[in-house]
Amino acid sequence: MNAIAWPAGPDFSGAAPLIGRLRARFGPVAVVVAVHALLFYLVSSGLLARVADAALPRVVDVTFVAFEPEPPAPTPPAAPKVVTPAQLPPPVMPVVPTIEVARNPDAISLPQAAPQPVAPAAEPTRVAVAVAPAPAPPAGPKTISTGVEYIQAPQPVYPSQSRRMGEQGKVVLRVLVDEKGRPDQVLVQHSSGSSRLDEAGRQAALRALFKPHLEDGRPVAVFVIVPLNFQLG
Repeated sequence: MNAIAWPAGPDFSGAAPLIGRLRARFGPVAVVVAVHALLFYLVSSGLLARVADAALPRVVDVTFVAFEPEPPAPTPPAAPKVVTPAQLPPPVMPVVPTIEVARNPDAISLPQAAPQPVAPAAEPTRVAVAVAPAPAPPAGPKTISTGVEYIQAPQPVYPSQSRRMGEQGKVVLRVLVDEKGRPDQVLVQHSSGSSRLDEAGRQAALRALFKPHLEDGRPVAVFVIVPLNFQLG
């Protein structure tokens, strides 16, 4: 081991006789005063700090560094193992021997029966059903366009609005006259071109009275064609 060399400090060998003389001459009080004066001198001159630095050991900072081990080298992957499949021998098919059965000469063979003819199926009997003819629909009233006779002829009223607008025309009506000569139904067969004139003609035909139409001496209903003219004079 190496010896540690301490720095040389101030020499206090002469202080002890001085303190002894002061103690003998002035007593304990003088000794205390002298000690205080010496300490003040040491502090003010910095000798006390140098003595403390020389007496105390130096502090050494030691730093520990953690050592990390190197990771192990990766193991190389193992090569795949090649497996050769075993070849199976081809299957052996057993040979089945063919056995021939000898025909017995004493066996009796029966004659085969002839097939019976199949009778044709009888056709179903068809029954004719007489269907009665549908009755003829009753004939409707016939239409008369000429020879119409009136008891009271239709008298149309000229609509005032049509008169102001100068509307004119001819409307042809188809009137159903019953057995008593009264108009039962009035239809517009040909329009005059104005709905107001057509409606005025219908109302006039409904107010008219016709002479009943006779067939075989008895009155029947008929359709009558009635033309009406609307003209401004």
